[in-house]
Amino acid sequence: MSTDCLFHGDSYLKECSATVTGLTDAGEIMLDRTVFYAASGGQPGDCGMLLTGSGGTIRIEGANYLDREKTEIAHLPAESGGIVLRAGEPVRATIDWGLRYARMRMHTALHLLSAVLPFPVTGGAVGDREGRLDFDIPEAGLDKEEITRRLAEMIAAGAEVRARWITDAELEAQPTLVKTMSVKPPIGSGRVRLIEIVGCDLQPCGGTHVRSTNEIGDVRVTQIEKKGRQNRRVRLAFVSPPGPS
Repeated sequence: MSTDCLFHGDSYLKECSATVTGLTDAGEIMLDRTVFYAASGGQPGDCGMLLTGSGGTIRIEGANYLDREKTEIAHLPAESGGIVLRAGEPVRATIDWGLRYARMRMHTALHLLSAVLPFPVTGGAVGDREGRLDFDIPEAGLDKEEITRRLAEMIAAGAEVRARWITDAELEAQPTLVKTMSVKPPIGSGRVRLIEIVGCDLQPCGGTHVRSTNEIGDVRVTQIEKKGRQNRRVRLAFVSPPGPS
């Protein structure tokens, strides 16, 4: 059964009501709908809690997709406290918003980084304090301060960040939209989500993002590493840890 991924429509949702649809063999909890982002594209799955109708609390330490098409999400309980959930039981799903919002800021900053450095992306990771992208760059000579300056200009511009959907066929007709070489957008469900930073960037992405670049805050390039003959790893970090909105 497909999970209604509410975070795709609104990354700012912090909680929702849901119904348990079942448990996996590993004890992961399946819901009919969720605000928990499932680990994908270098962004970790959300942490948080499930509140039961009887007043119990189950801490969730992560969420993952169960299928290649990314339609089913499983919630991993850190501990159940003896609570046994059954299919059909109502729960309240609540995420760790401070952690999520920091990752939203960093994920959006990394999209801007890929616009500043228009090279194929071979890998990446989204953290709540730091993030990175790996680029396939033929020549070295990247300047940390110049990249940081260009990022600051884009962030200060307050560009709108918005999502829309296109069909699999439309994506296949526009292959240049895909920047990532290591992670391809899931094709097979019939549609693909695009994230547009107006005037700056447009690419397929299922991750969570802020609504405007000026929410990102101050970031800087902290390190540029040579990982291979043509591979450069560029690390970003918040100048000061961002707090929840």
